[in-house]
Amino acid sequence: MIKVGDTLPVATLMEYIEVEGNGCSLGPNPVDVQQATTGKTVAIFAVPGAFTPTCSAQHVPGFVAQAAEFKAAGVDEIWCVAVNDAFVMGAWARDQKTAGAVRMLADGDATFTKATGLTLDLTGKGLGLRSNRYSMLVKDGKVVQLNVEEGGKLAVSDAATLLAQVRG
Repeated sequence: MIKVGDTLPVATLMEYIEVEGNGCSLGPNPVDVQQATTGKTVAIFAVPGAFTPTCSAQHVPGFVAQAAEFKAAGVDEIWCVAVNDAFVMGAWARDQKTAGAVRMLADGDATFTKATGLTLDLTGKGLGLRSNRYSMLVKDGKVVQLNVEEGGKLAVSDAATLLAQVRG
C-alpha cells in the first residue's frame, strides 16, 4: 500500500468537463497523474463510488464546502477519485455542483487504485473492485499525508480532518 513519502504511481485518470474552456474539450480528457501533480499541492480523496449514499451526502459535499479554505491554506487543487467511468463522474460532478471546487476524476479500470494498493473488493455486494475511502495530501507528486478509512466509515478522510492537517 502507498504510504507517506511515496511518489504517486504512474497512471492516467479521466475527466469529463461540462463546459468547453481552458483548452479542454467536453469529452473525457486524460489527466496524467505525474504531470498534473508536478509543482503543485493537491488534496486527493477517493470514494467507493459515485452516487453512493455516504459519498454523495457527506464526503464530496464536505470538500466542496471547504474548497476556499483549502486554497487559502496553499492547496492548488482538490481531486475526487472513484472507480467509475468519466461520464458517470461528469454526471456526479453536475449533481454535486463541484465546478471550480473539486475535480472529479475517473479511474475507470482501477489502474491508479490498484497501483496505490488502496482497493476495496465489493464483489459480493454487486459493485466489483472499487477504491477504498481515503484522503491524501500530495506535494510535487509525493504523499505527505494519508488517511485511510476502516470498515466503510467516514471518520479520518473527511474534508475537515485533511484541512486541519494541511494547516499543520
